[in-house]
Amino acid sequence: MLAAPGCYDGFSALLVEQAGFEAAFLSGAALSLARLGRPDVGLVGVGELADAVRAIADRVEIPLIVDIDTGFGNALNTQRTVKVLERAGAAAVQLEDQTFPKRCGHMRGKGVIPLPEMVGKVRAALDARSETLVVARTDALGVEGPQAAMDRAEAYLEAGADIVFVEGPRTLEETKAVAERFAARVPLVHNLVEGGITAVRTGAELQELGFAIALHPMLLLHGLARYAPEWLAKLRSDGTTDGLDILDLPRLNAVAGLDALLADAATYA
Repeated sequence: MLAAPGCYDGFSALLVEQAGFEAAFLSGAALSLARLGRPDVGLVGVGELADAVRAIADRVEIPLIVDIDTGFGNALNTQRTVKVLERAGAAAVQLEDQTFPKRCGHMRGKGVIPLPEMVGKVRAALDARSETLVVARTDALGVEGPQAAMDRAEAYLEAGADIVFVEGPRTLEETKAVAERFAARVPLVHNLVEGGITAVRTGAELQELGFAIALHPMLLLHGLARYAPEWLAKLRSDGTTDGLDILDLPRLNAVAGLDALLADAATYA
């Protein structure tokens, strides 16, 4: 089981790598929240996403799975998106079949595009890539029902997708059904969102069912949003950060690799 925590910039990706994870996930929801301060409702553009991919790929060695939402348009837009992000450093791209503007897979009110249109976008993504893996995600389970979601995932697999992702199984039975149909044939992704709609909550459960990848898209932001208001409230009320259990500047710079950077610079002096 590959666990891929979510990141949104170079430092968050560095924390994921230093914690020993073998991959990171650039979540569209995390990027929208961190960069725009807005929920995941399709506001991030491909340029903003590519900037984030470049910064992360420049800082860490672990592979980066990149959420490209709906591909930012039709099949031709999807091709360009894949080419841009592969050059930026994406190891895999995750393409979903929602209508635009899309929204977080664990929100209400989603829609999905016609199946033939999404198959064309999957094929376009595959034609555009050189080495980047293509994850095909369907959000149809919460829109058209379990059978439609299975049929869509099957069609995306037949189109050549490297990895398949059925978003939002709401019961253990739905989760098992996905695994029973696909796990022996293709790597399967599952989303572990804190407060999300899925029934299965742990990587161990997913691995037992046959899933290959567990995404934790917004873990770091969940933590930041939980604790940062308390730090800010203390600063506002007390006028000091003394007593807060946080990293001071020397330790923060140590995490970021200051000593190695200065040693490298000294070789050119």
